[in-house]
Amino acid sequence: MSEQGNTSDKVITRAWWVLILTTLVVGGVGFFLIVVLGNQIEVEDPIVENFTPTDLFVQPDAEWNTSVLVAKSPETREIRRLTWFVFSIAGGIFLVVEGLLLYAIFRYRRTKKQRLEETGEPVQLYGSNPVEIAWTIIPIIIVLVLCLATIRTIQTVQPTKNDRPENALTVEVIGHRWWWEFRYPELNVVTANEMYIPVDRPIWMEIGSADVIHSFWVPELQGKMDAIPAHTNYWKLTAEKVGTYLGQCAEYCGNQHANMLIRVVVLDESGFDGWAKDQSLPADNVTSDQVDLGRKVFLKYACQSCHAVAGVSDGTYAPDLTHLMSRKTFAGGMIPNTADNLKAWIDDPAQIKPGSDMPALQLTPQEIEQVVAYLVTLK
Repeated sequence: MSEQGNTSDKVITRAWWVLILTTLVVGGVGFFLIVVLGNQIEVEDPIVENFTPTDLFVQPDAEWNTSVLVAKSPETREIRRLTWFVFSIAGGIFLVVEGLLLYAIFRYRRTKKQRLEETGEPVQLYGSNPVEIAWTIIPIIIVLVLCLATIRTIQTVQPTKNDRPENALTVEVIGHRWWWEFRYPELNVVTANEMYIPVDRPIWMEIGSADVIHSFWVPELQGKMDAIPAHTNYWKLTAEKVGTYLGQCAEYCGNQHANMLIRVVVLDESGFDGWAKDQSLPADNVTSDQVDLGRKVFLKYACQSCHAVAGVSDGTYAPDLTHLMSRKTFAGGMIPNTADNLKAWIDDPAQIKPGSDMPALQLTPQEIEQVVAYLVTLK
């Protein structure tokens, strides 16, 4: 083969090595940024004028787990089964294709002698009916099998309006920017961000949205379901183990989409019945000078126009606060529910959650202390 041909081979070989090394370097840098720097969440100037929030993004009693392979309900087991099935087929195809590729590379590579003696193009072969039929029919069969398996899983985990299970508990799920509202029409209970359900009982969810498209997703309990304005989607799940399960809005819905979190708390039957009974009652009527002043501040400003407190205000735009302190978190689940964090939030919500619809009411530090003294009595 000519010297020009040898040079061309060397250039191609070097180009491949450059491509491989570049891929490894980019992948390594990406892994470093995701794994190492991703754990170092920094909030630009989280200190507000008078109060400082603590433990932002910390869930007090649960760990994040967004793996579809951790199944805690019949529905997620079906999803996991489909995932492994698709992965095994894709993995088998990958091994066959890569195996044939590597075999061809090493079995038919040119030797140094062949490169020196070669004077022209190698023999060119065109067309092979058996091969073309095989690589047409085999992919069709694979796609058909995957399609049938997917349809079966969808029919199992995704109900229609008429598929409500017997003895199911109905929960109306409403997405807002950027928090979740949960209504229990059978129990006369309304809460926010934290959905309480009984173990081993079917839960029938009617999912909608008050503004833009959201998506309800608790990976350990069910797949994703969109929350669409002026439309109701139906979803079901049956939690099989007591515990707290974390979820996330899975449809981009604005600049605080990442901080629109979900907590599903699964209780045993007696624990859930006790919770539902407490939630259906009015808030405790605690009285003291500071609490009474705080209630007056709450009613004086826009708080009462947006928030509902049973027997005090009838707002519907923002989360119901009747039993605020029974929740572990607030602000869409991103902040532990403590008095200090409430003070920081009321002082200036935009410092903690930019874009939040809750305005800073320019309360004095004294008024903030008073209104929080009232809010912490709402248990």
